[in-house]
Amino acid sequence: MSYNYRSNVVNSEQMRRIEGAIFASGMPVAALMEKAALLTAQQLKKSYSLANFPKIGVIVGPGHNGGDALVIARELHLAGYQVSLFCPIAKLKDLTAQQANYVKHLGLIFQKTLESLEDCQLIIDGLFGFGLERTLSADIAELVDKINSWQKPVISIDIASGIHTDTGEVLGTAIKATHTFCLGLWKRAFFQDLALPYLGKVELIDIGISPLDLETILQDSPPILRVNPDLIRPYLPLPRPLLTHKYQQGHLLIICGSRRYAGGAILAGLGARGSGVGMLSIAVPAALKSLLISHLPEALIIDCPETATGAIAELPLELNNYHVLACGPGLTTENPAIIEQVLDSDKPIILDADALNILAQLGIEKLSSRQNKTILTPHWGEFKRLFPNLSGSQDRINITQEASQQSGAIVLLKGARTIIASPGGKMYLIPESSSALARGGSGDVLTGLIGGFLTQMPDNAPEATALAAYLHAQAGILAAKERTELGVDGVTLANYLFAALKDSIPPAPLDKGGADRRGDQN
Repeated sequence: MSYNYRSNVVNSEQMRRIEGAIFASGMPVAALMEKAALLTAQQLKKSYSLANFPKIGVIVGPGHNGGDALVIARELHLAGYQVSLFCPIAKLKDLTAQQANYVKHLGLIFQKTLESLEDCQLIIDGLFGFGLERTLSADIAELVDKINSWQKPVISIDIASGIHTDTGEVLGTAIKATHTFCLGLWKRAFFQDLALPYLGKVELIDIGISPLDLETILQDSPPILRVNPDLIRPYLPLPRPLLTHKYQQGHLLIICGSRRYAGGAILAGLGARGSGVGMLSIAVPAALKSLLISHLPEALIIDCPETATGAIAELPLELNNYHVLACGPGLTTENPAIIEQVLDSDKPIILDADALNILAQLGIEKLSSRQNKTILTPHWGEFKRLFPNLSGSQDRINITQEASQQSGAIVLLKGARTIIASPGGKMYLIPESSSALARGGSGDVLTGLIGGFLTQMPDNAPEATALAAYLHAQAGILAAKERTELGVDGVTLANYLFAALKDSIPPAPLDKGGADRRGDQN
């Protein structure tokens, strides 16, 4: 396990212990405060120039978050900004009180009312940092609501005040930051959908936590990892060996589609195409065969007997002839026997859409006898049907982990921040996405993409799932930038998968002598 500040995500207790280890090894508390605040001030000055934001208001809390804010205020003052301070809580921690005394010595003034800061162009929120668990008091809540009503840019230090560090819950009310500088390590709230409207643009400030200190605290806990290109690059099935052929690059079967939902089959196939899978077979109702061939000429289209309403009636093929099975897009819930047949196979499977709805009817206990990997890809509505005992919690990270433990499956919970949990405890969090993906068909593309990557990297199922989810999100972001969010339909999204891959992962190196790695074409 590699401990890297850009990847590891911690809860508030882990962050306390990591800071404790740093202090125990000799780093003075004041020195760490100075370091974190100075680095934040540097980034703040780059993003918010003196010319555009000459007057800055700083809200100072009683703890070390307030101390950080005071160091930042000092540095901005020395850089020429006109800084006004307001501290709504009289009793300060010792170190914060020392910082307050020093800024007073420099001539900064603590204003008596919050309204004195209303003419500032920018507000810095230094009320509360990580670890807040209680609902804000009435007077602080009123202050927060007033700041939000100003509709000015607000910078939060570490996390927006009023947000629970782990669950992302709003503790009564919370600062609606436009920019949050997270100090040291990513906190769980940054990947909870509840918190996202309050965090704005997020940026991590590297304060130089050593891998040794991280390992000391995190070694006994399954890792929670924020996916980034450096993390996924080692798992990508590239470069391919020179001597290879299509079946060595995996054979995926997608079972999907119906007369009513033909598009789901096409989009799942396009998603699989975007993975570069060696061989793709798609089982659909017979009436859809010519349609699928016209969109996916490279795929082997298997026509299945149909029900009277145009759903798959039975699968006239041997499932164990394929490396991976993906099932669900456009399937309908008409024939549960199809899903039972898939569950009985000894191959890795991905279940999505109507396959999940049928599984919810059958019960997740049906997964207990499976000997190979199962990947479930629910959105929130499907998740609630699969795991009704977990749907009362708003902590998406925790309930995804619990769902994986209960089902023995890898669970990918879709959302603004997609979460992937494996039965072994390892978790992957997708750091960004686009509302362009909130459109019918996006999930079908993801199903095919996961299936294609899993087929090529069967020994790394959690990583294949995370890789697919990351590139799916990046394709949505890239397509939205070039087309606007309204212009990203499922086909467009699939067409941007290769561009997202190219942007995230450098091209494979050339062999000596200039030969490329395309391999045998048989």
